[in-house]
Amino acid sequence: MSGKFSNLAPRIVVALVGIPVILFAGYSGGLLFLFLILAIGILALLEFFTLAKAKGADPQTLTAIAGLSALQISFFHERIQNFILPFFIDSGGISMLQKLQLFITVLFLFLVLVLIVELFRNKGSIFLNAGFTIFGVMYVGIFLASLVGIRELFGAEFPYYLAIQHLPSATSFADDTLAATTYAWGGFTVIAIFASIWMCDTAAYFGGLSMGKHKLFPRVSPNKSWEGAVCGFLGAVATMVLFQNYLLPYLLLHQAIVIGSIIGIFGQIGDLIESLLKRDANVKDSSGLIPGHGGVLDRFDSLIFVSPILYLYIDFVVLS
Repeated sequence: MSGKFSNLAPRIVVALVGIPVILFAGYSGGLLFLFLILAIGILALLEFFTLAKAKGADPQTLTAIAGLSALQISFFHERIQNFILPFFIDSGGISMLQKLQLFITVLFLFLVLVLIVELFRNKGSIFLNAGFTIFGVMYVGIFLASLVGIRELFGAEFPYYLAIQHLPSATSFADDTLAATTYAWGGFTVIAIFASIWMCDTAAYFGGLSMGKHKLFPRVSPNKSWEGAVCGFLGAVATMVLFQNYLLPYLLLHQAIVIGSIIGIFGQIGDLIESLLKRDANVKDSSGLIPGHGGVLDRFDSLIFVSPILYLYIDFVVLS
């Protein structure tokens, strides 16, 4: 295959292998999904640091990986609490930190550690080294941690009043059916997010190839067009509405449209931002790890950018 569809074959092969793994982990949740997002986050962070090194920085790789991992695990708060709290209660000790307290504590300790380590490194500019270390963990680590947060919203944090509307026979969250159903909704929500992003990318790709005439943002990404962007937006919204209709009964139609719109707009903005980072570092791809797609940062740039926005909307609006 030649011409503008020349990289289609490796894209398809990667999709056939990677998509089932991601969907299974997303639906299963728990530690499996946490480890998947941790792996994606660490690989994306290492690629980000490759871009940083092209700009003359020497980021703290081990400190950053530790910070990223701790911040993502902090969104696993309910499960940590269920495991640790009995030890505090039995011993009469202090209570477990709340989720926001845990997150802020981890973030504060990470920032302090970066500065202390930089004090003893003596490897060039602290502004570049510490700046890129913190930027990488904020951009990749915290943003992706929000996806873990979304998945865990459908555990013990899921509002009882909303769940009981669809399972009126259940009497409390102690009911296994109610707990299993709401957690399954979380799995389908994560799958819907992935599917909407993929459909946005696919619709934008083919829409741009077949109809693209007006450049979207030529300074950053000269191949993207407004026609492709509109196709991507419509694909994301349609996919989310489809999931709402069949698998996400807790969502109202307008909420599904809002989520699809967030993905269709901010997902493409995230792609442009990552393109800007690569252009500034003077590289085409963040790496060659994924055939037909470039690197992990290239493949998950939209997911990274939309995750915190979706987390805030789902937590504070949909489930409020």
